[in-house]
Amino acid sequence: MLETHRLTKTYSNGVHALSDVSLDVGPGLYGLLGPNGAGKSTLMRTLATLQLPDAGTIRFGDIDVLSQPDELRKLLGYLPQQIGAYPGVTAESLLERFAWLHGNTDRKGRRREVMELLDKVNLTEFRSQLVSTYSGGMLRRFGIALALLGSPRLLIVDEPTAGLDPAERDRFHRVLADVAADALVLLSTHIVEDVEHLCGRLSIMSEGRIVAEGTPAELRHPLEGKLWTSTIPRGGRLPEALHLAARPNGTAVVVHADKPPGQSWALREPTLQDAYHAALREQLSSPS
Repeated sequence: MLETHRLTKTYSNGVHALSDVSLDVGPGLYGLLGPNGAGKSTLMRTLATLQLPDAGTIRFGDIDVLSQPDELRKLLGYLPQQIGAYPGVTAESLLERFAWLHGNTDRKGRRREVMELLDKVNLTEFRSQLVSTYSGGMLRRFGIALALLGSPRLLIVDEPTAGLDPAERDRFHRVLADVAADALVLLSTHIVEDVEHLCGRLSIMSEGRIVAEGTPAELRHPLEGKLWTSTIPRGGRLPEALHLAARPNGTAVVVHADKPPGQSWALREPTLQDAYHAALREQLSSPS
């Protein structure tokens, strides 16, 4: 169990990145969903012991993370948003070096672990290529392999599918699901599809706060019977909407209301995307 209690963080420029963030996260896949600038990366870096909060507590099982960061690091895998590449080193060689640093000193066992991870992230064919020459998507997949070294008990992944094509994204989702069978995986993203079908529970974050938390079904439930959709032709007047989407024949509009705005409106079954937009709008309309 990962528990945070009232984490706060304000940067020197006055940005309130975290405001009283409290979470209780059990084993499996847990999603942290929010727009860019919501504070997700600050929270991920804090949980990964890369920076300290101004106040609050973090526990992972019996570990007090803020006073025992080295104990957590023994159990941690972390994939940040940005991944650097060492010049002049192949993927296979670099993974072996990091596997050794993780404590895998048995040469055959280390080799086996590295090859299994390269296969898992679909890089076996490119194992002898210099990491510095990898494309953005390949570098992202290599970072996933690095984060999985040592079979972490807590895996933190920050915007993991950035730069991945649809096939790579599907592969990564399968990798996460496999890891989550034996570990706690915290997945931070602004892409609803990354968490909708993967995460048993999730939080929605906005302006440094947790504004909604629950299962996808629990977050969708309050919107049942209150969403209406219609496609407005180009040039038509758009009503106040929960969210909009461009379509070849106009703009698809979703509104949140007790009754339809007009005859051309159809009842819409709520999705997690709808719940996400509703939570963000409620946060913006609430007094600070």
